[in-house]
Amino acid sequence: MRISRLVPALAATAMAVLGLAPTAAAQTAASTAAPSVAAVDSPKPIIGGGYASNAPWAARLFSNGRQTCSATIIAPTWILTAKHCVSGGNLSFRIGSLDQTSGGTTANGISIRNHAGSDLSLVQLDRSVGGSYARLGNPGSVSVNQTVQVYGWGATSQCGSEINCQSRLLKVANVVVSGGCRDAYQGQAICARRGDGITAGGDSGGPMMANGVQVGVASTSDRQTTTAYTNVTAYRSWIQSIAGV
Repeated sequence: MRISRLVPALAATAMAVLGLAPTAAAQTAASTAAPSVAAVDSPKPIIGGGYASNAPWAARLFSNGRQTCSATIIAPTWILTAKHCVSGGNLSFRIGSLDQTSGGTTANGISIRNHAGSDLSLVQLDRSVGGSYARLGNPGSVSVNQTVQVYGWGATSQCGSEINCQSRLLKVANVVVSGGCRDAYQGQAICARRGDGITAGGDSGGPMMANGVQVGVASTSDRQTTTAYTNVTAYRSWIQSIAGV
């Protein structure tokens, strides 16, 4: 069963973008977001979930040197992330390390290509980066009620100002696909309900992986029960036209 393209009635409500510095457009799309919740006593990984042990395609996005979002490298010179993550400019990435502060390879963004109608962005790097790249799914790669994995360095709790509780190490959580919905820019998205964790601020742009292939890019979350990932499989022709994959 493929992901439905129909929009659930409440899919876009009470959902806030996951970036730490969203664009005005993304803020408008998430205008019904629930207010921030005060810090909890015991922060938990990815608000649940755990720590990743192997993700060579993972990339941490920095804007003007500030930790901002998560991403994946999909080709030697191309990063895939969320559109609402790239508006701050002066983008740089740490690629292939589970620790956002060290290791892996660093590279800078020199060109940004935004999708007109969804929360997707492709960033061209200033150098070719070797290693393992995220494989992208095709229509039919993910189905309703399937358990999938989401990754990111985002907030580890509902801590109010989410910049203050970002994870140093890459996190992973299981979520369960609930159907089709819309992302922060009304693009086609995959909605999922909380499994052993849920995404939060700073996880934006990170991948949803189904059987080892990337099927989504993190766009919004209510930080409690529901998250929406832009449906990569619906935009494969656009990605391929730019990045060649």
